[in-house]
Amino acid sequence: MRLCLIAALTGLVLALVTWVRPGSEYQPVPGPAVPVHILDNGFHTDFVLPRSALSGRPGPLKAAVDSLAPGDWVLVGWGDARFYVDQRPISDRLPDGARAFFLPGNPSVLMLRPQTHSPAPDLRSQGRRKILLNPGQFEGLRARIERSLDLSTGSPRIAAVRPGDPARFYAAVERFSVLYLCNHWASEVLNAGGLSIRPVWSILSGEVGAAADRFEAQGQSRLAQAAQAAQAVSVPEHRDHKASGLQLDRGASKD
Repeated sequence: MRLCLIAALTGLVLALVTWVRPGSEYQPVPGPAVPVHILDNGFHTDFVLPRSALSGRPGPLKAAVDSLAPGDWVLVGWGDARFYVDQRPISDRLPDGARAFFLPGNPSVLMLRPQTHSPAPDLRSQGRRKILLNPGQFEGLRARIERSLDLSTGSPRIAAVRPGDPARFYAAVERFSVLYLCNHWASEVLNAGGLSIRPVWSILSGEVGAAADRFEAQGQSRLAQAAQAAQAVSVPEHRDHKASGLQLDRGASKD
């Protein structure tokens, strides 16, 4: 009986750590690709998204984005309503960090901060990555971000601001704790945009970047396979045309 219990628990653990939540198929479609910048500071993940795409559809997210200060890009993040907003040195915030981490049901906020420049892409040594989504995939990502907004008052509600900082922190519907951290949220956003994620490992910011790497590799692989297939089809056609030409030439010479 004990061996059966151990085997069952082992199987459950293995199932959890290897669990993959698939995203949509990577299929480029007509329309301009939308860049998504992923920023990892070692424990937290943010996104930098083009403002025009983020506010491209009427709704509460567009209203929130349109109210921001000027800037062609928007830094987007999510976190605990107190710890995430506080910018004091981390050593001064350890007690509050423990509260946010271990106490269940903490209120959360969605940060929107206008930026005039996009981050430098593909600087992985600095925790930065860039992926491209087709318009349909980006709409899935954008809609997931919008669903985080707390609309209980009828419209997005500003929960906090920082003096001298254009960032706005809107009340969000999710609850922050060790069971649902910022990187869990970021992974869900990417999953809605078509990326496959590993939910258990998504507690780590590095796993968010790894999901982007896998997505990029998958896309490049499929594009390469499609190019090879197209080349394989074109070669026989070329040979057939050449053979037909030779036959015509031979027929003409006989005449």
